[in-house]
Amino acid sequence: MSDATPQTRAVEVSDASMVFNPGTPGEVAALDHVDLTVEPGDFVSLIGPSGCGKSTLLRVIANLLEPTDGSVLVNGKSAHQARIDQDYGMAFQQSGLFEWRTVTKNIELPLELKGWDKKRRQERVREMLDLVKLPDRGEHMPWELSGGQQQRIAIARALAAHPPLLLMDEPFGALDEMTREHMQSELLQICAATGTTVVFVTHSIPEAVYLSDRVVVMSAGPGRITEIVSVDLGRDRDEDTREDDTFYKKITEVREALRGSEMSAEARGIEDR
Repeated sequence: MSDATPQTRAVEVSDASMVFNPGTPGEVAALDHVDLTVEPGDFVSLIGPSGCGKSTLLRVIANLLEPTDGSVLVNGKSAHQARIDQDYGMAFQQSGLFEWRTVTKNIELPLELKGWDKKRRQERVREMLDLVKLPDRGEHMPWELSGGQQQRIAIARALAAHPPLLLMDEPFGALDEMTREHMQSELLQICAATGTTVVFVTHSIPEAVYLSDRVVVMSAGPGRITEIVSVDLGRDRDEDTREDDTFYKKITEVREALRGSEMSAEARGIEDR
């Protein structure tokens, strides 16, 4: 018999529902009995039609929203405690950099909150700037950087304090297609170098397939997980991956799963009437 203990899951969402404005005329059911597990080192994307609850689920994991029902564990502890312990970093569609702080000062912010001393902060900033391949931008202001560079700095800030989990809500949605593809490849390299677990919200099927180990397909009205598509494209993904037959097959598989989720949502609507 093995003495090995099971590895703690990075994220465990159990029977989670989210209702906004309950008991009022404006009541909206955003999530309905969602179960999701994410293992350490996984890259999991959430995809579905607008209003399916992707971002809501991400915010429930981050403890920015408290689910109406169900529970959420992050690294084996409550989502609330994980937020207090800064067990995750977050990146959004807009970089969220503070315009009045230099790039260095932006990256230092979570380290300041953790009480790191100045020397340790400076060393970590140098490491993170090297990691995102912007070693000479530390004294620049955010508005002096391109959109893609700003997103790289936002990722550097999110990872600065060594969080085991990165939560990302359409971080490349505002970028042009070429920059977006470049940032996808950069993100995979960064995650491989740091061993970071990622939960990633996107509307783009090719993006979800290129980045993910698993693509979680959600349906609208209210959000349910209808299918989880495993993606086996290997760990070393590059531009050749985008031309691989398996890549196109997985895109088709996710697209068909999305169509199935839309039909399921329509059927539920008919039944509710």
